[in-house]
Amino acid sequence: MARYIGPKTKISRKFGEPIYGPDKSFEKKNYPPGQHGLNKKRKKPTEYGIQLAEKQKAKYTYGILERQFRNTFEKASRKQGVTGEVLLQFIETRLDNVVYRLGIAPTRAAARQLVSHCHIVVNGEVVNVPSFHVKPGFSVGVRERSKSLEVINNTLASRHSLLPWLEWDEEKMTGKVLNYPQRDEIPENINEQIIVELYSK
Repeated sequence: MARYIGPKTKISRKFGEPIYGPDKSFEKKNYPPGQHGLNKKRKKPTEYGIQLAEKQKAKYTYGILERQFRNTFEKASRKQGVTGEVLLQFIETRLDNVVYRLGIAPTRAAARQLVSHCHIVVNGEVVNVPSFHVKPGFSVGVRERSKSLEVINNTLASRHSLLPWLEWDEEKMTGKVLNYPQRDEIPENINEQIIVELYSK
């Protein structure tokens, strides 16, 4: 199961924003990485360079590698609707991201690990595939024997408000996907139209 396990702050500095969440190291060095730092003369990015960077930012944000990302785009392009928005909807409703959005895990990487280690159930059945597509109406919860895990309880205790397309049952430790999220319900700073233009070439 391939995934990016390199330095996260370096990636955040590359894109100029803390895409992995609050990062003290990024705040200290919020300029591009490299030996010369701010003094390096950087060429003006080309149109292709801007499009590629936006795609890379989306991939790193959600923890998806190239082949999966391209397959998701092709699936989105075949579905009716605005391709860019459908792409983000498909990515947002991956199981690992839904677990993160519900507040069961503190980060997407932690959510991916919980899923892989069989701590998460979908419609009452254990699912250990992080890329599993959670459709509207599906319930996502914590496996019965995993409800006492400290990491899960600590994260749920410090969770912020849920996004409008999700609901959570505190007692059962189970959430539900109400519908596919609208674009304004996805807080990530991603320009999906630029990504569509890149893949459309």
